[in-house]
Amino acid sequence: MAFLSESTYQTIIGATPLVSIDLIVKNAKGEVLLGYRTNRPAQGYWFVPGGRVQKNEKLDKAFLRLTEAELGIAIERSAANFMGVFEHLYEDSAFDESVSTHYVVLGYELNLDIALDALPKEQHNQYAWMASDELLKRDDVHVHTKWYVE
Repeated sequence: MAFLSESTYQTIIGATPLVSIDLIVKNAKGEVLLGYRTNRPAQGYWFVPGGRVQKNEKLDKAFLRLTEAELGIAIERSAANFMGVFEHLYEDSAFDESVSTHYVVLGYELNLDIALDALPKEQHNQYAWMASDELLKRDDVHVHTKWYVE
């Protein structure tokens, strides 16, 4: 797996789509786990956990890494339900408000009861469980997250 320098990553974001995995985590009540984004893109919105697949990283390894990083527990991809491929377009990027970001997203649903206070705070500064009808009504839940429950 290759880690990119910041300048190389900026060039890639500006020139190509990124591949990512989104984790649509539902608890026993059917509520969806959302985190309040602290970074661009989607900064200032409630969003599902997830992250990008790295160069030369197999999807199974990426899934293990991302579930560990985003949920605090490594989960096998085979334990998740594949929801499909989604396309997320943003007007900004992690590095620049004027450079757009294009993600090709693999959506995976997981059924998992997890304590909110145990979740990492790198990408999201707070977490909540939200019922589908509630999150669909809220302006502060990102449209890309709403797609997963519509």
